[in-house]
Amino acid sequence: MTRGADIATQVAAFVRETVAPFERDPRCGTHGPSDELVQELRGLARTAGVLTPHILPDGSHLTHRETAQVLRAAGLSPLGPLAVNVMAPDEGNMYLLGKAASAEQKTRFLDPLVSGEARSAFFMTEPAADGGAGSDPSMMLTTAVADGNHWVVNGRKAFITGADGARIGIVMAKAEEGATMFLVDLPDAYESGAITIERVLDTIDSSMPGGHAVVQITDLRVPADQMLGNPGEGFKLAQIRLAPARLTHCMRWLGSCQRAHEIATDYANRRHAFGKPLIDHEGVGFMLAENLIDLKQAELMIDWCADVLDTGALGTAESSMAKVAVSEALMRIADRCVQVMGGTGVTGDTIVEQVFREVRAFRIYDGPTEVHKWSLAKKIKRDWRAANL
Repeated sequence: MTRGADIATQVAAFVRETVAPFERDPRCGTHGPSDELVQELRGLARTAGVLTPHILPDGSHLTHRETAQVLRAAGLSPLGPLAVNVMAPDEGNMYLLGKAASAEQKTRFLDPLVSGEARSAFFMTEPAADGGAGSDPSMMLTTAVADGNHWVVNGRKAFITGADGARIGIVMAKAEEGATMFLVDLPDAYESGAITIERVLDTIDSSMPGGHAVVQITDLRVPADQMLGNPGEGFKLAQIRLAPARLTHCMRWLGSCQRAHEIATDYANRRHAFGKPLIDHEGVGFMLAENLIDLKQAELMIDWCADVLDTGALGTAESSMAKVAVSEALMRIADRCVQVMGGTGVTGDTIVEQVFREVRAFRIYDGPTEVHKWSLAKKIKRDWRAANL
């Protein structure tokens, strides 16, 4: 058994046996599980030896292909990635800090994330009403101005996952040199009023603690040594994070859809109608067969893209293709699971209803399907021009 497969086996057993019973815990709310529940689950994961399993004791990272195995296993419950500390945005932020942070920055900002003691938030998207950055980050309105050995940041951000309760922030703002990233101690920023949470949005998904917030940034002073990289490198650093992060979303939700398919399959074999089990009716049996096909195609697409990233390539186009193909396939799977289970499928009696909601949101998060297709179409045009002109 390979290293990734061995870790994935341990994670899957932990998620199925220890984490899944918490799925009906009252501490799971509309804005995500409470931090109390998250820390309780991480304590159990720490004891079981599966906390932050994609980062090895020596600080090295599993390959993307190995990470795919582990994160699929974590995703077998919506609470699984939180419990073993591979959930967004923390997983992507850990990856970025591991690649781009200085030694001092890693000690202060990365180590608490790896240990599972702290959560983080990535402040990039801005409110549409302000005309700010969304799918097009070049529209960024948040500013950063140098002031001695500090930078002063002002602006508004929206859909900031986990901002409520996070301790570590990565804030992107537009400096004179271009987009720039800053590491922020969020409790200090909240206490001083430099960052205020205007509201936590009510969204259809509910798996991420802290929900998705709209925040105001007012005269936030950040020491120069808390800049990530150099002025103007924000978009370059974002590309380091975004392609792998798109793919890890695919990995986690593939695990959840696998579990939803298992639940729907069990239901279809136990539930009888018109004199026989539901699965013996072609309309039901064929939906489950189509699920099996989509699950395998999604797995293969993830593994292909992971292999590309493991060569050291940015994998921008490949991750866009994977994001579109996998998110759309998982939406079909989740929808079929609800349909197979009928009335039960739309209740909270199983996680199937939640998985359906989460995957629907996933088709938008980390780039809507249409934006990725548009980006790929531009690449097709560039490649044609390069070959013909």
